[in-house]
Amino acid sequence: MSTLKVDSSNAQSHPDRQLGCIISSVVSPELRPILKKIEDGRRISQRDGETLYGTQDLNGLGAIANLVRERKNGNFATYLHNRQINYSNVCILSCQFCAFGAKKRDAHAFETSIQKIVQSVKQALSKGITEVHMVGGLHPTLRGEWYLELLSSLRALSKILHIKAFTAIEIRHFARHVFHLSIRDTLQLLHEHGLDSITGGGAEIFDTGVRRKICCAKETAEEWLEVHRTWHQMGGKSTSTMLYGHIETCAQRIAHLEHLRALQDETGGFTGFIPFAFVPNSTAMAHIRRISATEELKTLAISRIYLDNFEHITAYWISLGLPVAQLSLSYGVDDLHGTIMEEKIFHMAGAVTPQKQTIASLKSAIYEAGRIPIERDSFYCHIDRYQTA
Repeated sequence: MSTLKVDSSNAQSHPDRQLGCIISSVVSPELRPILKKIEDGRRISQRDGETLYGTQDLNGLGAIANLVRERKNGNFATYLHNRQINYSNVCILSCQFCAFGAKKRDAHAFETSIQKIVQSVKQALSKGITEVHMVGGLHPTLRGEWYLELLSSLRALSKILHIKAFTAIEIRHFARHVFHLSIRDTLQLLHEHGLDSITGGGAEIFDTGVRRKICCAKETAEEWLEVHRTWHQMGGKSTSTMLYGHIETCAQRIAHLEHLRALQDETGGFTGFIPFAFVPNSTAMAHIRRISATEELKTLAISRIYLDNFEHITAYWISLGLPVAQLSLSYGVDDLHGTIMEEKIFHMAGAVTPQKQTIASLKSAIYEAGRIPIERDSFYCHIDRYQTA
């Protein structure tokens, strides 16, 4: 099996002014000034973002987001063939929103051996995955040699497998408590042993007051941003995230997006944005009502409009469910994430979505939404698979 990468910028179908006029005729008057900014290629403000959250015109909002999506990505929607690994949930933190983390003696605590992880990835490679995605808790006793052996062992399986691993929170833990190095030197060491990109997890909501209530011991927004800034300055790429639908306000969501947009202006290192809808069921915040599908679609659409310097918005079907993720393809989303194969963080919080999706199910969802499905790699570049003679 060989792969041929195709530049997605060659396959765009930009809407013209006439399409903008058609959209203008169906959006509510309050959204037309924002639509005009989008048509003119101007950036919307934080106040505009709050206006978008306040609108009841979901269809109009979706139409504007769809205009941005089509300009950037044409009629393509992508998916990733990947394998997710949660190597351990043992963690020194006790975040209120998290049902995943555990102390060593907790009944639900687990640690996966390097041998078992390598075997799982080896099996997934035989099925055609292009990426392994690994995150875990802030383990109090795993030594630096363990993480380096894990990366080296996975790299030995395949030179072309993309190893995407660790959140900015994990990286800071490694630097301070495991390797006793600077952030840059820690990232360099991990890269030398096989790390290709870092994940966007751990961002939650950047607002200081919210973090104090839901993850008081976790690093600050500035510390999260510093890790990604450093990685980008080293030439690396990463994704970004937001956990929404708990105690944050709409204004705090927009402020979160503003931080990401500003760092992207500075470094250009983010490949995509993946907002996570909070699943409260088994957490210490189980009293919070699950956010509605309408609010999920609204958040995805606003993210697409606000993050004008991001090329891709991903719908995380694990938290949304595939039906809502499919619907989001009409609200600015151009990517349905990946096959995943196994997921524990959201499922331990009470998610009832499947553990995995097949390529066939992802392609079918994209076709049914009126988009053209195409596999991508970890950097959102299109892949065309074909059999060689």
